[in-house]
Amino acid sequence: MSFPIISCLLIISLTLFSPATLADDSPTVYEVLQEYNFPVGLLPKGITSYELDTSTGKFTVYLNKACSFTIEGYDLKYKTKITGTISKDRITNLSGIQVKVLFFWVNIVEVTRDGDELEFSVGIISADFPIDNFEESPQCDCGLDCVNGIGFQGEKAMEFSFKRLVFSS
Repeated sequence: MSFPIISCLLIISLTLFSPATLADDSPTVYEVLQEYNFPVGLLPKGITSYELDTSTGKFTVYLNKACSFTIEGYDLKYKTKITGTISKDRITNLSGIQVKVLFFWVNIVEVTRDGDELEFSVGIISADFPIDNFEESPQCDCGLDCVNGIGFQGEKAMEFSFKRLVFSS
C-alpha cells in the first residue's frame, strides 16, 4: 500500500471513530422523565443506564447498587433494576421501588402527576406529594441532606387515602 492510501485510510478512521462521533447524544434518564412531565427527583443519583421503548413507553432503569434512604420520615428502597411503563403524567406497572408503610414494605406500582402534585399508589392506598419535593434527585443512603446525613427536613406532606374500590361482576 502506498503512503497516500494509508494516510487517507487513517484520516477516514480518525474521522469516523473520533470521540465526538462516538459520543452518545441520547438524553439522560432524568431528561426523559422531564419529557414525560415528571421531575428528576423521582429517581436517585446513581443511574448507570436505561432502556426505553418510545413506541410502548416500557422502560428499564439500572442503578449501580441497591439504594435506600429516608425522606420526610418515609423509608424508600430502590432495587438495581426498575421497570414500568411511562406516558405523559403517568407511570404504570412500576416495579423495583418500595416504601415502608407502618411495619411493611410495599411496592409503589403507579405514579401519576396531577397539576402540582404527584400521587404514588401501592394498590388501594395512595399518597400525595407536592411536586416541589422532587426538584432534586436524592442520594442513596442519605436522601436529600447528605451533608448532615439526614433526609429532607420539611413539613410532612404525605397523606394516605383509600382509593374507591370498584367491583364488576
